[in-house]
Amino acid sequence: MQVKAIACELPATLGVPLSRLSSADIVREAQRSGIVATLSNKTVWRWLHEDAIRPWQHRTWIFPRDPQFISKAGRILDLYARQWEGRPLRDDEFVLSADEKTSIQARIRKHASLPPRPGQPARVEHEYARGGAWAYLAAMDVHRAKFFGRCEQSTGIEPFNRLVTQVMTQPPYRDAQRVFWIMDNGSSHRGQPCVRRLKAASPTSSPCMDRSMQAGSIKSKSTSPSLNAKRSRPTTSTRLRKSKTDSSASNNTMRTLLRHSSGNSRVTT
Repeated sequence: MQVKAIACELPATLGVPLSRLSSADIVREAQRSGIVATLSNKTVWRWLHEDAIRPWQHRTWIFPRDPQFISKAGRILDLYARQWEGRPLRDDEFVLSADEKTSIQARIRKHASLPPRPGQPARVEHEYARGGAWAYLAAMDVHRAKFFGRCEQSTGIEPFNRLVTQVMTQPPYRDAQRVFWIMDNGSSHRGQPCVRRLKAASPTSSPCMDRSMQAGSIKSKSTSPSLNAKRSRPTTSTRLRKSKTDSSASNNTMRTLLRHSSGNSRVTT
């Protein structure tokens, strides 16, 4: 048990200048503390494996600092569950999640790659020349598992507009009743200017502001169905608001949100 307790300590509390502990680190600390005289790395691994303790692994997370985090995240999680303002999404309403990846190294191989053959995998030249850094912009239809992406020389407003146009000019999004865009607060898609640009990307769009989220909506039709307040079942937003009155439920909810949301995401429809 004492060896397992060492595995559950942060390295800094043990005076070890490491970010994570390995089996060998745990052995050395157990011997230094006088817990055991001799101990093998394999034995430590077996003991930890019995209790699923893996100190050499870690998962990053962000503690939410936005006081409106629960209400914002709840709306996003509702969309992931195909709900919006208490009603199920229609068949012609879609949810897209978009983001950007910067500084992707373009590598130009010094010899052309060779295709696979029977009994031999594909061959890729090890040496390469650097072709500069590129950005990759992507959008995913979260319910249809369909991806859209493009490479750009940099991120920015115009590259992101091109991604939106790429998506909104093809079916079924071109003829959809409504398309929800879930984005973070990146400089290329932030605030009301972003809403106006999204409208411009779809000539027949009609903006619909949602002031609580500082967002807008792209619609391919000039009219939209009324959003009735009747709820067939409690939505994520409702459950989150109720959970604030119970500390235990709130802690569980927060852990769920941290697994599914980046914390400051914004919804644009």
